[in-house]
Amino acid sequence: MKTTTLRVAVLTALLFPALALLALSGCGQKDKAEGPKEAPAVAEKKKDGEKKDAADGWWCKEHGVPEHDCAQCDAKVAAEYKKKGDWCKEHERPESQCFICNPKRAEKFAAAYKAKYGKEPPALPPEAKGEKK
Repeated sequence: MKTTTLRVAVLTALLFPALALLALSGCGQKDKAEGPKEAPAVAEKKKDGEKKDAADGWWCKEHGVPEHDCAQCDAKVAAEYKKKGDWCKEHERPESQCFICNPKRAEKFAAAYKAKYGKEPPALPPEAKGEKK
């Protein structure tokens, strides 16, 4: 009788953590939190019926930089760049993001997009291409 009780106890001790892990794993589905989050500011910019892409919430299509780094969309980000002394007063944006003064600066941001998504950014602002806005 003691042997049977011991076996049940060992099996329970081994199976319970395995079952708990399986239940918590979500049947192998990816966690929805892994994908890029859509920022409220981006959601407001969307037009009705506009197709979403993988970069929604991460890439600022209007300014050609990651959304979290876009000083033209976020006053707090702009203040951080001004505090660091990285600011183009003439064009009201970080010097490091001033594609008007130097269109080649856009290459750094396009490369970050390519590294993340494996393709060209959806759009670059005209000044990143050396064109006037």
